Amino acid sequence: MENFKLLKIEDSLKNSLNKMNFIKPTPIQCMAIPTALEGKDILGTAQTGTGKTLAFSIPLINKLILDKNAFALVMCPTRELATQVMEAIKSIISDKINIKTALLIGGESMQKQLRQLGNRSRIIVGTPGRINDHLKRKSLNLSATKYLVLDETDRMLDMGFTPQIEMVLKFVPKDHQTLLFSATLPQNILRISERYLNKPERISTGATSVPIAKIKQETLQVFKENKYDKLIDQFLARKGSILVFVKTKRSADKMVKRLKYEGHSADGIHGDLRQSKRDRVINSFRKGLKRILIATDVAARGLDIPLIQHVINYDLPQVPEDYVHRIGRTARAGSDGSALTFLTPEDRLMWNSINKFIDPNFKSVPSNLRRNSKTKRRGKGPNNKKRKLREKRKLNFKEKRKSFGKGKSEKPLRETEKKDYNFKSKKKFFKKKLTKPAGFTNNPKYLEKQNSENLSSDGERKKFNFKGKKKFNSRNSRPKNFTFKKHNKKRR
Repeated sequence: MENFKLLKIEDSLKNSLNKMNFIKPTPIQCMAIPTALEGKDILGTAQTGTGKTLAFSIPLINKLILDKNAFALVMCPTRELATQVMEAIKSIISDKINIKTALLIGGESMQKQLRQLGNRSRIIVGTPGRINDHLKRKSLNLSATKYLVLDETDRMLDMGFTPQIEMVLKFVPKDHQTLLFSATLPQNILRISERYLNKPERISTGATSVPIAKIKQETLQVFKENKYDKLIDQFLARKGSILVFVKTKRSADKMVKRLKYEGHSADGIHGDLRQSKRDRVINSFRKGLKRILIATDVAARGLDIPLIQHVINYDLPQVPEDYVHRIGRTARAGSDGSALTFLTPEDRLMWNSINKFIDPNFKSVPSNLRRNSKTKRRGKGPNNKKRKLREKRKLNFKEKRKSFGKGKSEKPLRETEKKDYNFKSKKKFFKKKLTKPAGFTNNPKYLEKQNSENLSSDGERKKFNFKGKKKFNSRNSRPKNFTFKKHNKKRR
């Protein structure tokens, strides 16, 4: 299929595609659209930025034109992606088609969404959490759903939406067509496809782990304390809009505040912002009012802004797969783009795992070999003062050791020193010395008296024997050694 005009779709839909200048389809569109028009389930994988949204939107609208009672449901992982998908669908729907839509996402007015559902909206796009809220309120009826799309399914499962997705699928009738699109195909997605898809057609275009060839990838070795200064240098050296990815929401807010203080045209986006604020930030960046956008990984999936010319990974992602989606924000729809990654010494392990994900044949240098190579290189310069001082100390120590060893045994000096200190032959200190009195006598009292005097002279304590002390039976028989004298104080 070389042209959209060759598709077997309604004329009103062909005219709206011509007005939007959609002429030549992308590879994923060439494979997915004819299969979906036949009514078959699809399990599709493709690189980010290859036109998956249009691949499921064209068959969706064509089916609703033919069946006036049919409904369609599209589930997306993030609010931004859901808003973007809704804009793409609305751009195709002309006045002649006249199909009403409803956008069900968190952070927006529930009353507005209830009004949209009350107008019999047949195309419903939303996030799993808000769709479940409407199902609990019984404001959403999915009994007439004939067309179901799960977009960026791997991202939805990573974000923990598996229970919500399964709850929504319970309300969808069994007789429906399902299109599941994902950037990667882990085991949990294959499990869902086996349970809920009916003999799906497997569609894949290119390696999903390999970035788009038109993206120029670069790395910059930096230290952690110099990262911000190097980022400012990149802002000054590059032209066009720049998307910067950071790790946390707090670091995004701090960086935006600092850039604005220094006079840069910057704004930030992350999960804690209100939906209205997020929409304003994306619209201002899309229109070119802001040049720099600081974002967390919430903007890594599905965000389609053609103006993005440069992507800078200020912090590496937590998961290797997110690297491909991050840099996929540039070089959209066949245009060129560049991606720069800052690498600190602490990022080496994650960078190796990213390279292994992109290229399975990639072999990282073992850490112990890297250390050995560093130690070999270190100290080879002719003017290394530390190395010379170390060698001088070693030589002095060897010379002293030889001089001490002359005329003695060939054993090391430490062993001879150990022999000199023989603690067994040493006299025991603090031993009681009992000297006998001079002369001889048979009087035992005299001997006891002399012994006690000698002990007291040596500074040792006397032993008091209380066994021979006189015990008194009563207090009256005890002698009085002193008396109390009563003193009467005269009052003045």
